[in-house]
Amino acid sequence: MAKHDIVMPQMGESITNGTITKWHKQPGDTIDIDEILLEISTDKVESEIPSPMEGRIEEIKFPEGETIDVGIVIAVIEDDLSVPFGGGGSGDSAPKQEAKSEAPATQETPAAAESAPASHSEASSQGRRFYTPLVRSLANKHGVALSELEHIEGSGAGGRVNKADFMSFLDNRGSAPSSNTQASSKPSAPSAPQPTVPAFTSGERVEIIPMDNMRKVIARNMVASKQISPHVNSIDTVDMTNLVKFREGFKNEFKKQEGFSLTYTHFVLYALVQALKEFPQVNASIDGDNIVMKKDINLGCAVAVPGNGLVVPVIKGADNLNITGIARSLNALVEKARAKKLTMDDLSGGTYTFTNNGSFGILAATPVILQPQLGIFCVGTIKKTPVVTADDAIAIRSIMYATHTYDHRLIDGEQGSKFLKHVLNTLETMDPKALF
Repeated sequence: MAKHDIVMPQMGESITNGTITKWHKQPGDTIDIDEILLEISTDKVESEIPSPMEGRIEEIKFPEGETIDVGIVIAVIEDDLSVPFGGGGSGDSAPKQEAKSEAPATQETPAAAESAPASHSEASSQGRRFYTPLVRSLANKHGVALSELEHIEGSGAGGRVNKADFMSFLDNRGSAPSSNTQASSKPSAPSAPQPTVPAFTSGERVEIIPMDNMRKVIARNMVASKQISPHVNSIDTVDMTNLVKFREGFKNEFKKQEGFSLTYTHFVLYALVQALKEFPQVNASIDGDNIVMKKDINLGCAVAVPGNGLVVPVIKGADNLNITGIARSLNALVEKARAKKLTMDDLSGGTYTFTNNGSFGILAATPVILQPQLGIFCVGTIKKTPVVTADDAIAIRSIMYATHTYDHRLIDGEQGSKFLKHVLNTLETMDPKALF
């Protein structure tokens, strides 16, 4: 009988951890291949994770509610017949979402080799602490020596130092430097202000509501994005009058042909593709001191799902689609999102993101960048507005605000603003009849 490690899978390229919300099996239970082993929650989606093999649950390493970094061993299954976790078998029964896993159970990946010792007690007995790849990466980024990490009291399982512990240590590092701080050759990051704890008396009328796992992860990722990327916003208005008139005259025919409604989002996505072709650096990402140029344009499109927060499914290869193809792809993803049937493949691989606050009647917004992307585009509601025309007359036009939020580490104000202008010019000058 062979024992196989089950690790926390990679739930999308920008996700570094997941929260175990429910174990469907306990040690000693038997499990069939593709039978649900556990449920995992991230900031993007809550997923049921099937077993990659048939066997007996030998060990469960973390309880429900624990947030675990990608690549960490979370369970052990005993069997002599196995399929690598995340796909790779010859059968067709494995769910599509498992194909995105980058940490097979039966293979020792670099991350797993570094971050998954036999046990925490074993690591302690060797006189050294265990640090996850994420914590090690953060320490390297912020110039924190591993010897300094020894002074951090971990709140994770077995006293493990997690990201929250590290960021708390970093916040207080400036006021209480370790004796080993001077040994680091890199300057430490400036201390961030501590959040103010709300004060209330015992007789005050308040209700304490714990965040669910998805909201806690969203909160952490939003803070992390602001810490990683210096956000800059370029904002302008776009005259949508011609597109409004076209859509009003064409929407019934389009719905009859396609079976779903033609929206202004389809035109904006088409315009974004044209701008990303013209400014490929906006479609890139940053890896340390390197610029990663993406050859494909994969557009993420934020979708509000009642009771499940906000998800961002991705239109893969949007640069190879015409506007009808973009509309069909988006409609299919929206239907899957509302039915809670999105896979990890649907939610990963995005290179740029669009969000539409106009659907809520909002004029304009400044969204947060979805890491590791470099930009996000937001539009507000289309509103009839009096404007001054070129011949100094007053006319009523259908005006929409648009915001391009970008990472100032790589995208300067000139390029970010030119990108926005390219999108607006496409929307104002396109001949929509020629697109269908």
